[in-house]
Amino acid sequence: MLFKIFWNFTKIGIFTIGGGHAVIPLIEKEIVGRKWVTKTEFYELISVTESLPGVFATNLAALVGYKINGLKGGLAAALGTIIAPFCIIILIAIFFKQFQDNIWVEKAFKAIRPAVVALIVAPVIAIARANRLTWKTVMIPAAALVLMIFFNVSPVWIVILGCLGGLAMPFIFKK
Repeated sequence: MLFKIFWNFTKIGIFTIGGGHAVIPLIEKEIVGRKWVTKTEFYELISVTESLPGVFATNLAALVGYKINGLKGGLAAALGTIIAPFCIIILIAIFFKQFQDNIWVEKAFKAIRPAVVALIVAPVIAIARANRLTWKTVMIPAAALVLMIFFNVSPVWIVILGCLGGLAMPFIFKK
């Protein structure tokens, strides 16, 4: 089982372009498709990962691996997502100087950009649907965005206000 976890996350690490949130559709397809976790559990793990410091893809892989097979599964999944991209970056670093001015390399990197955007937008929409977001629930992050952009409110204060609001919700809405 550990090798299967490692191998699946290695494949994900190899084919993830754009990093971070672009990894979500690949992990979902591999892990939920194999019924190692349910779709609901997967989205809950994404929510937890969002609050953790560090590399999103590795944290998500570690949490999913932990859910599947405990600490060993978490380590296998994390290593799987780290090793392949590390090797690829080393190879790119070795040969990039020779190809950085190549017109085809430049075009390839420009062509990848829209695909990365789609890989990020697709899970955002899926998560919104899974959490049954409404216009009312979208207003809170929209208000936070407005406060940060137009009123220069520090994101730290936004997080603190969000925590306080979350703690106050049960007392405000006693249902």
